[in-house]
Amino acid sequence: MFEVHGSVSPGFESVREVFEQHFQQHAEVGAAVCVYRHGRPVVDVWAGTADADTGRPWREDTLAVIYSATKSATAACAHLLAQRGELDLEAPVAHYWPEFAAAGKGRIPVRWLLSHQAGLPALDKTVTLQDVTSWDPVVSALAAQAPAWVPGSAHGYHGLTFGWLVGEVVRRVSGRSLGNFFAQEIAAPLGLDFWIGLPEAELPRVSRIVEPPAAAQQADVDLDAVPEELRELTAAYTDPTSLTMRALLPTGEPMDLNRADLRTAEIPAVNGICTARALARFYAALIGDVDGHRILDESTLATAVTEQASGLDRILHLPTRPALGFGLPPEGLPWRTPTSFGHAGHGGFLGYADPASGIAFGYVLNRLHTGSDPDHRVAGLVRAVRSAA
Repeated sequence: MFEVHGSVSPGFESVREVFEQHFQQHAEVGAAVCVYRHGRPVVDVWAGTADADTGRPWREDTLAVIYSATKSATAACAHLLAQRGELDLEAPVAHYWPEFAAAGKGRIPVRWLLSHQAGLPALDKTVTLQDVTSWDPVVSALAAQAPAWVPGSAHGYHGLTFGWLVGEVVRRVSGRSLGNFFAQEIAAPLGLDFWIGLPEAELPRVSRIVEPPAAAQQADVDLDAVPEELRELTAAYTDPTSLTMRALLPTGEPMDLNRADLRTAEIPAVNGICTARALARFYAALIGDVDGHRILDESTLATAVTEQASGLDRILHLPTRPALGFGLPPEGLPWRTPTSFGHAGHGGFLGYADPASGIAFGYVLNRLHTGSDPDHRVAGLVRAVRSAA
């Protein structure tokens, strides 16, 4: 019998109740959720099993790989440099990274890297996992890559390349890798258990990812049997040569983020590792003061969360509203408020903040949810937070 640990402030008991229901109704394995309001924690709970293979319990300091929820931390590094006057988001990327000007990319501004408008979601060449962990081979390939569409004319999710593109700009400007810059300038002042490039000593604290059953392979999909209005979408996600699949699987195979070498490397689009508490505290410090620290001032934050594009995403084939490294809630998403911003991660992770209510939220887990059916876990938690706040 599992037990929910942690604390909940009066008025937020429903969040704990919904969290507990996840284990009873939605086959949660291990997870944690933390909520800050006006810079103070009001929910901080955890439960379940961190490693289903060994039975290791989920503890207060258990870490999780948060997949694309990492992008918010990567973006914050660029915005912090902009706030300090060291990076101009309107300047050409090539001003900081001269090699990037190749293949007609000389006029692409830094802003388009952050808003998924640069036309560089995928590489024409398949990279290896060794390339991914080595940084320079992928960055060099991106510098030479021609855009897949006219930059600025459309937006399409740069699922993996976002981290290398923004990370290389941060490295060129600051002289530090993205992971080191984040650790020193954001995580350390706030005391965050949050890394992009995990120290080996912290590996035993990381929860083990529980993958869902393998999805149908391309050969198993009969496109003629798919409704005509869904064929393009289906083909995008089942054809390994499609731009969508090349963007989401640049190595030609899934990256197993249970691997130690992929956890200790810096892959700033997808391998941030943190606690729910750290994720919520990070967002709390974006929108206000947390124990004397704030990451971005109001003006910089306003720029960071301004909508840059909307409509159908060229990669995801879904409507999205990218800001500058953060996502804005699409129309018809009832459990998010119009003033909120954040970033989800593959499988169910979510970090977000709502300046209007002072809420900052972090949810981490180890049993990934994939597929077309909705993931009721995060939606239920956010609804409970909204009703309490």
